[in-house]
Amino acid sequence: MDADARRALAERVLARSRADATEAIVTSDHRALTRFTHEFIHQNVDVENVAIRVRAIVDGRTGVASTNATDDAAIDTVVQRAMEIAAFAPRSSEPPLLAAYADVTVPTGAYVAATANATPDERAHVAAAIFEQATSNGCWCSGYVTTATGGVTIVTTSGADASFDGTECGANVKMTAGDSTGFAERYGTDARMLDGDLIGSRAARKAKRSASPVAVDPGEWTVILEPAAFGELVHFLGDHFSAQSYDEGSSFLSGRLGERVMGAGVTIRDDYAHPRHPDAPFDWEGTPKKRVALIEGGVARTVLTDSAWARKLDRPNTGHGLPAPNAYGPYPLDLVVEPGTASVEELIASTKRGLLVTRLWYVRIVDQRKTILTGMTRDGTFLIENGAIVRGVRNLRFNQSLVDALGTCTLSNEQLRTGGYSYALVTPAVKFDRFTFASTTDY
Repeated sequence: MDADARRALAERVLARSRADATEAIVTSDHRALTRFTHEFIHQNVDVENVAIRVRAIVDGRTGVASTNATDDAAIDTVVQRAMEIAAFAPRSSEPPLLAAYADVTVPTGAYVAATANATPDERAHVAAAIFEQATSNGCWCSGYVTTATGGVTIVTTSGADASFDGTECGANVKMTAGDSTGFAERYGTDARMLDGDLIGSRAARKAKRSASPVAVDPGEWTVILEPAAFGELVHFLGDHFSAQSYDEGSSFLSGRLGERVMGAGVTIRDDYAHPRHPDAPFDWEGTPKKRVALIEGGVARTVLTDSAWARKLDRPNTGHGLPAPNAYGPYPLDLVVEPGTASVEELIASTKRGLLVTRLWYVRIVDQRKTILTGMTRDGTFLIENGAIVRGVRNLRFNQSLVDALGTCTLSNEQLRTGGYSYALVTPAVKFDRFTFASTTDY
């Protein structure tokens, strides 16, 4: 469903609403996934869906209802249900605000036709190249290749009319050797850049190089985290940049705007137009997104807002609203950690004794306010001695405040897009001078 069709559907919703104010969000998605293990494709998933979300405001009360049926009867039903829910909702102390019309510019590269039109055969060819790397390197592999396209249109009775179409693709590969594993990934918007040979060979090289891993003592280490590993930590900062978390006191930034909170080399932005992760230029309320410096040269600059929190804190609306109303407040969906000047090779060469970590796994929060996280290394952990990688080591569990670690760190000069099931962001690798491991494993 293209933007014109979504807009026509949204206008049908508004035409049927008798609420004081109405917002219609229409999304259309087509997501495909080719999953494999032991050099065999065992699952192909192909899902298309259209969804309508109606927010009805009646006498200062808000009701929300949704459906994925698009006939007239279904639209009448979902609009009526939203209004009925509003009748039972508490009245807001301040009337909810719906977005008005605003001009926005979609960033270059957000939509790539080759990705939108990608076939199962094309994904299979990427997987086949990965299989060849597994076989030639004496490993077996598991992972997936995915392509997706999605669109969103937001129309309100206040005049908002915003549409965005984007594509995504990725490959995620784990290679398993006799007693070691290796990992590689690639994400972007253009499926033509998914090079199975390159991704597979990188994962296989990690698996072979970490063979016969040895145990090292837990404690405080110098650590280099590759982008996939660092990204697993960075995305936990997202909540901290929310005006809601800031105001409620659960953010490490609470009461500290204008202060130095990280090392001078650390700059973190929310940037929907970054070329490695071009995204929608408006939020889920239809408000234009601003490209925001959150941490600049280690100094806490600002927090992100939506319509409700901008009004509550008397701040500008930065355009970072999730579908309203919600319990989460504004949120950064396009985090970017700015690069440094040293290459990863230079970071390794400058390390007398440390660890190189490919990937982290099962990361969880220990202390929200202090940004203490725990988790495991996985799929390629290496010992560095005298500026060189010498061998693989067994996995370790870490227990570390991320903000403290970012107080003394060096960032590499190349940014990559990384992600998981719930996030996507852009980051370089990082070298932490002090990173604490609490225990080791037998593998």
